[in-house]
Amino acid sequence: MARYTGPVCKLCRRQGEKLMLKGDRCFGPKCALEKRNYPPGEQGSRRRQRRLSDRGLQLRGKQKVRYIYGVLERQFRGHFATAEKRPGLTGENLLQILETRLDNIVFRLGFADSRRQARQIVRHGHITINGRKTDIPSCQVKPDEVIAWKDTKTKSGIYKQMAETIADKEIPAWLSLDAEKMTGKMLAYPTRSDIDATIEEQLVVEYYSR
Repeated sequence: MARYTGPVCKLCRRQGEKLMLKGDRCFGPKCALEKRNYPPGEQGSRRRQRRLSDRGLQLRGKQKVRYIYGVLERQFRGHFATAEKRPGLTGENLLQILETRLDNIVFRLGFADSRRQARQIVRHGHITINGRKTDIPSCQVKPDEVIAWKDTKTKSGIYKQMAETIADKEIPAWLSLDAEKMTGKMLAYPTRSDIDATIEEQLVVEYYSR
């Protein structure tokens, strides 16, 4: 299954809520959901009136998490299978796995304006973990590991752009950031209270447990 390359604003309209897929633009008047708050397509305004079945709600909940983190179905299933094998609640384990992906942490540290941009930054070899270049967005980061920009990339335009705005970014408590050196560190695994409260992980569990 290929990665979705269409307008990400359509994903927000499909869900009926802002998924913050385009960074700061989602807060401004250019946000598509502000102009067309109904599903995309010719019959979008009519589909908005439909009542979803339990199965439909589970699917929407699962798709919402996938869209937010930018993960394909096959990889998402793999993350869910890993979450099932870990002790504790499967849903919370899944969110922890998604949060500790390298692309998400690059976004959380303020090195990118969106997860999509963070994924591109990682793939282009801009990021290191403990001094080693890592270009795999799904790489799992562990506590005490240091995330930084590769020395040869600190003169790039994207680095300079992020360095200018990073002071305005809000960093989660489970991460630490040295804004001057543009380096970050994972202090601990995130707990459920550290993760988006609007996500209903139980719907994902129910979807795959049917």
